[in-house]
Amino acid sequence: MNNPRDNRRDAGPRVNNKIFAKSVQVIDANGANQGIMPTPQALGMAMDAEMDLVEINATQMPPIVKIMDYGKFKYEQKKKAGEQKKNQKKNELREVWVKPFIEDNDLNIKMKKVMEFLADGHKVKVAAMTKGSKLMLARGREAIPELFAKIVNIVGERGVLESKSKPDERTKSIIIAPVK
Repeated sequence: MNNPRDNRRDAGPRVNNKIFAKSVQVIDANGANQGIMPTPQALGMAMDAEMDLVEINATQMPPIVKIMDYGKFKYEQKKKAGEQKKNQKKNELREVWVKPFIEDNDLNIKMKKVMEFLADGHKVKVAAMTKGSKLMLARGREAIPELFAKIVNIVGERGVLESKSKPDERTKSIIIAPVK
């Protein structure tokens, strides 16, 4: 049956009069293969069944079409996509900033937050900021590898070092992933 909404541009499969192939392989509403037939004849079968002719596989020669209720099909697809999205666990990257010469107590507070993020199943990016004169920047860059080693040691069995920043990057960072 012709649907007035078929006239708008849609990213989905071609439906009814939008199927341009001369002949198609038809699958009926029950899933039975009806064989290859001219497109107008297949469209007539769909209209007789008060359903739509939907192109399932356009890459085949001839294209495979199915007689179905297209509105119901789109609804089911949307519902399925919503379920998948709902069941998908969001694994966001959390970020914690530290200074190269951080005091132990401040580091413990930052690490408590890192542990919370890891316990929630999030990856954590620990980034070290360096500020100040060239002398301080140089000292900070030398202290950062030690600091990161200390952080990885504190995390221990609860996280895995996933990646480090490249040596030429301005901001040094590490990414710690939770252990599954």
